[in-house]
Amino acid sequence: MHLLRHMRIILEMIKWEHSVFALPFALCGAMLAAGGLPTAHQLAWIVVATLAARSAAMAFNRLADASIDAANPRTRTRALPAGQLTPAFVAVFVIISSAVFVTAAAQLNRLALWLSPLALAVLLLYSYTKRFTRWSHLVLGFALGMAPAAAWIAVRGSLDPRILSLTAAVTFWVAGFDVLYACQDFDIDYQTGLHSLPRYLGIRRSLWVARAFHAVMWALLIGLLLTFGLGKLAIAGVVAVAGLLAYEHSMVSANDLSKLNAAFFTMNGVISVVFFLFVAGDLLLRH
Repeated sequence: MHLLRHMRIILEMIKWEHSVFALPFALCGAMLAAGGLPTAHQLAWIVVATLAARSAAMAFNRLADASIDAANPRTRTRALPAGQLTPAFVAVFVIISSAVFVTAAAQLNRLALWLSPLALAVLLLYSYTKRFTRWSHLVLGFALGMAPAAAWIAVRGSLDPRILSLTAAVTFWVAGFDVLYACQDFDIDYQTGLHSLPRYLGIRRSLWVARAFHAVMWALLIGLLLTFGLGKLAIAGVVAVAGLLAYEHSMVSANDLSKLNAAFFTMNGVISVVFFLFVAGDLLLRH
């Protein structure tokens, strides 16, 4: 029972369920690179690499932000501020997760291995960007946006500029919903001197920035369709994403953020999975 409880705390710390944000886009990148299904070997190690990288990044973020989380009523019940895990344990977890990520990259190809330290640097150092720039939302977006490009490299052993449109789309998608999420910490960011767009622009204007980011994301997805010559099913997926984004934004307003968690957690998971299913279906029906 003690082991199960410890595992539950770890999974809660890294928000395991939120792997659904980046993983479907990584799989999209892999399938676009392969023109269909990659090999089972490639798929398995891409999944391992994606989950390990995300675990390392989330645990490192909790470690870096432990004192900040302790001062925030919304986050003071997290594992480190609440004393459920020790900093030493979390540090070891980061090291092990990072080692698994590099090992997975080595199983894919040489370029993936060479680039793995750079990818880790972006993923881990993001945690400090909120201390000096209001544009940390875009850095987080890029951290997740690397996933489809990394998966392309994993399959092809090289980088094709065409996949960067999906990297850019994911970057603006994540940045948009991170701006939404940051609205609930407007007061604490102001009090602690942390940087975020809501702190500088206020909640109402930040909501418009989030909408603009998501409009850019949708435009980039249209560009992806044209670049890869995807068919009607993928087009339907992009249309579905537009509808889901519109619904997500309808759930929050400057005067009512009560549905923010539903907009952030549920809708974004649905968006990534829906997009993947439509694109994957389009690619598989060609073969």
